[in-house]
Amino acid sequence: MKKSIILIVVLSMISFSAFSQKNPPENVKKELYKKYATAQSIKWDNEEKNEWEAEFTMEGKKMSASFDNSGKWLESETVINEKELPASVEITLNKDFTGYKKGHIEIFESPAMNGFEIGLKKGETSLEVIFDNKGNILKKTIIKDEDEKSEKVEK
Repeated sequence: MKKSIILIVVLSMISFSAFSQKNPPENVKKELYKKYATAQSIKWDNEEKNEWEAEFTMEGKKMSASFDNSGKWLESETVINEKELPASVEITLNKDFTGYKKGHIEIFESPAMNGFEIGLKKGETSLEVIFDNKGNILKKTIIKDEDEKSEKVEK
């Protein structure tokens, strides 16, 4: 029994250290510099088993970009302020999310779509909403707590 517990602890530590690596493969770094040549203050994190996220600044903006282990770009986000949102997104926010306070506001880009990701809060309800450039809601995620998300897709 004691040996089993020790084995479980050792395997858990190995698994944890594999996922908390901060140094991505060279091909991932190369792809980041190809896409964002002027990126500065880069911090890497191993998001999932096959996903690396770089947080950095570029041209005075805070950004992040995710890549898989092969270096394929998955998505990017750029922090913006409320004044930078297009009128179409503001109209949808005012119509569909009355009384919600805005949290993080980011430009969202992926090979499949471009748009905006906005954190919203009203009372105990926290949402993360993705809009397209025309102000249409593409995805709404209800945030239950810091680590758990429940997704609901809106069309």
